[in-house]
Amino acid sequence: MKAVAINGSPRKGGNTEILLRRVLAPLVTSGWETEFVQIGGTPIRGCKACYQCFKKKNSQCSQKDKVFDKCFEKMLAADAIILGSPTYFSDVSAEMKALLDRAGIVAAANGGLLRGKIGAAVVAVRRGGGTHAFDTMNHLFLGTGVIVPGSTYWNLGFGLDKGDVTKDDEASRNMNDLGQTIAWLGAAIHPHAASHPPV
Repeated sequence: MKAVAINGSPRKGGNTEILLRRVLAPLVTSGWETEFVQIGGTPIRGCKACYQCFKKKNSQCSQKDKVFDKCFEKMLAADAIILGSPTYFSDVSAEMKALLDRAGIVAAANGGLLRGKIGAAVVAVRRGGGTHAFDTMNHLFLGTGVIVPGSTYWNLGFGLDKGDVTKDDEASRNMNDLGQTIAWLGAAIHPHAASHPPV
């Protein structure tokens, strides 16, 4: 089983990355292969609405964009996709929004490429707007047949400065629970994969 965590924050080593890596930790313990992908701070472009993906049906975006192409390839190869973003004006980062729009339309144009995968969203937020950013990422999953597991609370971690989310004990517990739930769900979907039930 494989999980990919995609960081939409341009701040490497920041609160969003910390939260994503905490979700991955229980998956590693459960024997999953994990990968961390950084798209925040990269020149990933938004969707041009050219609809070439519907015409060509080659499971690719027609734009020549190495960042998107590599990231989408990893999403297709993964059993679980964990998206993470900081909260910018009550929504996701521009880089994350570009990924959501393009991944969603290419998946839809090619017969539902993401259907049946596990998907989870994680948000770093200073104060307000985190649930809106959380919803934005979940809209990709819910609109493309991805299975979204629950956890003990919304997948939010609170903090402003780099590392502040480490003081949010509830967020740490929630991220750990989310990782365990993904591992359990993966084992339920693929019963021959090694995993342990959530504690």
